Amino acid sequence: MTLDFHTNKKVLEEVALIPSKRLRNKIAGFSTHLMKRIQKGPVRGISLKLQEEERERRMDFVPDVSAIDIQHIEVDKETIDMLQSLGMSDVPGITQVDPVPVQQIPFGRPGAGFGGAQRRY
Repeated sequence: MTLDFHTNKKVLEEVALIPSKRLRNKIAGFSTHLMKRIQKGPVRGISLKLQEEERERRMDFVPDVSAIDIQHIEVDKETIDMLQSLGMSDVPGITQVDPVPVQQIPFGRPGAGFGGAQRRY
């Protein structure tokens, strides 16, 4: 298959038994469309040997330092209670901290207030 519709149409004519001209043209058009997409980058659902090797190379990569290797983890009281109920209270590096209060952000338009103030003209 190539990036040229007419070449793909001739290849289909020689390789496959397609009952109608309209269906042959649709298949040639779609295969041309897919070839152009494959040229730009990997296409979901189509696995080429080169793409498979690239994916395997990315999957086999092992970082020098683990992202989950954390020496100190700060959690709240609820999380400590949950870990105790699961029997995992002896996990090293966990310390309890008080929850930080979050400032309440008003909802709606600024200056509108609550209660639907009427406009005066």
